[in-house]
Amino acid sequence: MKLTAFSRILIVALILGAIFFGVKKFQPQLLESIKNNSETTQKQPPTGGNPSTGSAETQGGSSTKSTAPDNRPIFNYTAPEPVNGKIRGVVELGAAGFNSFIVNSDDSKRWKLEKSEFGSSLVHENMATDNDIRSGLKNYIAKMLDYGVKGKDIHFVVSSGAKNEPSVVKISNNLKEMGYFVNEVTPEQEGTYALKCVMPQVLESESFVIDIGSGNTKISYSNLGKVNAFESYGSKYSQKGISDDQVYQDVRSKVRSIPSSNRKTCLIIGGIPFELAKQVRDGKERYTVLKTSSEYTPNGDKQRCGLNIYKAIADETGCKTFVFDWDANFTIGFLLGLK
Repeated sequence: MKLTAFSRILIVALILGAIFFGVKKFQPQLLESIKNNSETTQKQPPTGGNPSTGSAETQGGSSTKSTAPDNRPIFNYTAPEPVNGKIRGVVELGAAGFNSFIVNSDDSKRWKLEKSEFGSSLVHENMATDNDIRSGLKNYIAKMLDYGVKGKDIHFVVSSGAKNEPSVVKISNNLKEMGYFVNEVTPEQEGTYALKCVMPQVLESESFVIDIGSGNTKISYSNLGKVNAFESYGSKYSQKGISDDQVYQDVRSKVRSIPSSNRKTCLIIGGIPFELAKQVRDGKERYTVLKTSSEYTPNGDKQRCGLNIYKAIADETGCKTFVFDWDANFTIGFLLGLK
């Protein structure tokens, strides 16, 4: 049947009328639905962050424990503050540069790091003359004096892995000519100092200490009040043509002597642990629990070697909790041994 023009206009008018009344009836429900969907979208957390570390909001602000959602153990410990302490400074002359620390410590060996500087490159600037070296050292020392450290309370320590480096020998000689005594330490002494610095007294009977340096790795623990310390290869072993397996086996043989009672927690310091801790640190926490060695992807040959050492320690001891102390250095342990 053919519709007239009037009929077509009438049908269109009826359809428009139906749409009008339908929208008027259901408009409140539609607006409420749109509003709810918008609010839900706004409440969704932002994406793109690192799921292994999370953000400050998701992890909290604790300085003594890790709450990252990646199955790392939690380490609860707050270092005691020194009482009526004394300010002293110590500088580590290492193969990779200078590390300096200004520390407040008391008679009970409680200590607090006041200021630190890592990686100062005086050692590697290839200064032309002894005068250049002495000028650089004077400027370096002046920073500690300006902080309030007395000249007699500034100490220099040569790490056991760096004392034969030509550049370190040259700088040590210039320090001696300037009237400073340069303390050289053996690997065993270095391991002992590391333990004195980093080991909480309450954990001494159930923990051990590892210091992975470039030249060597120091291993130490305390058993019945006696400190035992020894060394193995450092994280630059491949530069000497030493194989991964040789180092892995040597490290395992060295840590094998650690009593089972001391294997619950490992306090770990050194260059490679520092690099690993950076990847999972929560804010400004002092203590960071590392991930397992297999969870890290090495960046460069030195880090690959360091992870091999780390794996050997974990495999042999069965320790699951490796805690990096951001404030610690073996030279601070040296300071704590002074009167």
